Amino acid sequence: MPIYPTISDPELLVLVKTGDEMAFNEIYKRYWRGIFVIARNRLTNEDDSMEIVQDIFCNLWRRRADFELKTSLKAYFAMAVKYEIINRIAQKKRKDSLIERYADEYTEEDLSTLHMLSYKDLETKLEQSILLLPERCQLVFKLKFKKDYSQKKIAKELNIAEKTVEAHLARARKQLRTDLGPIYAAYLTSVFFFL
Repeated sequence: MPIYPTISDPELLVLVKTGDEMAFNEIYKRYWRGIFVIARNRLTNEDDSMEIVQDIFCNLWRRRADFELKTSLKAYFAMAVKYEIINRIAQKKRKDSLIERYADEYTEEDLSTLHMLSYKDLETKLEQSILLLPERCQLVFKLKFKKDYSQKKIAKELNIAEKTVEAHLARARKQLRTDLGPIYAAYLTSVFFFL
């Protein structure tokens, strides 16, 4: 049985690719604190920082079979935490902007109804509406709102024209607006930005 603390990072990665959880745990032990400190210094919130650490390691584990390291693990994690922080900040700005944009459009009654609904109810209703969309339309919508892909990046990822991406998004928005009624934007704000 290998003595994991004595194994080099590249050797640990080879073991991780085969599904070796002990090797993965060793990488986690070596790097989680550094990632956490960088995230906490930038975000100042320990829970968000720990979530970033978990997201980075979950992504590594999910992609382990195809993961190719072009630099050191230290450099990889430094870049990964940077992108996660940028994504968090961008999501917060978009959320704040949407709340500000739509706050004037809703009556007190709409907003109080929204507050009465539980988060789980909102999430369930939105997910059910998304599942009613055509498969390709669902995929485009999720890439845009859950993964924060640009329309250009979606087009490249799915090998379709940007105009096709726009059409899918317009169709999805129209359908969701119909399904979810007058608090459509509030649903998106409340659910997607907390997923």
